[in-house]
Amino acid sequence: MSNSTGKRFASRSSVAAAILLAGVASLPLAACGSRETISRGYVVNEDALARIKPGTGVEEVLSILGTPSTVSTVGNKTFYYISQKLQRNVQFIEPRIVDQQVIAIYFNQAFKVERVAHYGLKDGVVFDFISRTTPTSGAEQSFLNQLFRGGGASFNPLGA
Repeated sequence: MSNSTGKRFASRSSVAAAILLAGVASLPLAACGSRETISRGYVVNEDALARIKPGTGVEEVLSILGTPSTVSTVGNKTFYYISQKLQRNVQFIEPRIVDQQVIAIYFNQAFKVERVAHYGLKDGVVFDFISRTTPTSGAEQSFLNQLFRGGGASFNPLGA
């Protein structure tokens, strides 16, 4: 093998190695550039929603729209159908909420539709789909605080 052929071969292999190294080094960055859109909750069907008029019975609402995301805790007279759209620009970063829709269906005493309201993200508080806590009335107390102070019961392990 001549000297010029050896230099050409060494030159080509170093270029190939550099390209391979650049490709491997940029591979982890490939996932960073993708924008991900996540949808949660009830997907609003405008045609079905248009069928809900004042006077519609609760059974018919359930058959048209399905089970609500949540129901009012007082009186069970409001159905809430909740959806969110989130975007994440970079993997492993918490997604941000870009849209939220809440369809509230209010019922009267006879459980007939009184009115339908449509709330968006601009109308209020962001709904937490994945809440790990249950809200309670009164002051927040830790388990140990409730245990030693009584928490409504008269048990005290220290005898005081």
